Amino acid sequence: MRARRPEQEASRRRRAEASSLLSAVVLVICLVQTQALSMSLMGSNNKGVTVIAGATGYIGKSAVRESVRQGYKTFALIRDRKKIESKEGKRLYGDYFDGAQVVEVDVADEERLLQVISEIKETEGEIDSVVSCLASRSGIKREAYNIDYQATLNCLNAGMENDAKHFVLLSAICVRKPLLHFQRAKLKFEAALQAQDKLKYSIVRPTAFFKSVSGQLERLQEGKSFLMFQDSTRANPIAESDLATYLIDCIADESRHNKVLNLGGPDKAMTKLEQGEMMFRSVSKEPKYSRLPVGIFDVSINALQWLADVFQNESLENAAELGRIGKYYAVEDMVTTEPTEMYGTITLQEHFDRIAKEGQEYDPYTTMTGIIGLIGKDGEEQNNGAVSTSDSLQPTSILEKETVGV
Repeated sequence: MRARRPEQEASRRRRAEASSLLSAVVLVICLVQTQALSMSLMGSNNKGVTVIAGATGYIGKSAVRESVRQGYKTFALIRDRKKIESKEGKRLYGDYFDGAQVVEVDVADEERLLQVISEIKETEGEIDSVVSCLASRSGIKREAYNIDYQATLNCLNAGMENDAKHFVLLSAICVRKPLLHFQRAKLKFEAALQAQDKLKYSIVRPTAFFKSVSGQLERLQEGKSFLMFQDSTRANPIAESDLATYLIDCIADESRHNKVLNLGGPDKAMTKLEQGEMMFRSVSKEPKYSRLPVGIFDVSINALQWLADVFQNESLENAAELGRIGKYYAVEDMVTTEPTEMYGTITLQEHFDRIAKEGQEYDPYTTMTGIIGLIGKDGEEQNNGAVSTSDSLQPTSILEKETVGV
């Protein structure tokens, strides 16, 4: 028995070593799984640095959340921190900015914006991408060129000055037929972006946001009719979360670099009549429609423009432009037809079903009476609305935009 003690001791040591090794392996596996779970929940912040302008807008806030989710260290540029930190702001924005670095800056202030972007670069070492979800809220001339062109150009210049690698632009499909001031302002910036050679770019032109075609929901819930100008006007809108994913994916997806990318949702192009039928199903009401003549736009636009010319009045000019915007979206299709341009998982019917139960955020640009509060304003509020996303340009649901629209 004594002769076997050395062998038993050696066997005991081997078992102890194996147990220790197994414990170490289990510990490593647990650490890896914990890290992976943390990365999936909070974003790993190791994919690079992304700066998002227009972060409090309809698409901008979703882009911030998606950027964090994908693991980018995300800097959200907002004009006023109180907009998201106040009691009302927390109610509206919830967890959209969780995990992001919120930076207060007015993107219309070129000097201050450059300072902020330079500080981010100095702290982080480099900036991988700048994502612009900026757009004028109303689409009137002065605001369009201040925001859709100049403020967005400020972001591009600040990015180039600090050696950013990539610029992702949220544009709009309606610029393919530019009849309005905001469309021409957007195209002017797109041209500047494509002309530079310091960074790569992706220009994303969505068709319509879901919010753009949801403005009549409350009206239908009250038992009223669905208003439209032309039965056949078509759109295939996209969900904000799907669009945000596409925008952030552009950063790493080289197949989307240095391209103009038209983008619609997963649905086929739907006429205004079909959209109305879907909305009635969601609110469980019997369909009824009111068809309005497109000519009422021309009467109003011509009268307002005549008065604007006679009195050299900017407010009247703005009102006429809002009328032109309304007519544009009443008669123009906002669609993609190529399969490669149809993207996302959320359908319009699913969206209508959800907001019929949960409600939707009030926006004077998407309600039936919104136009009343806009026509005749002196432009004071409109001239400083710098960080809204494209689809915020919503004169009213009677003039309901079929697109991202800005």
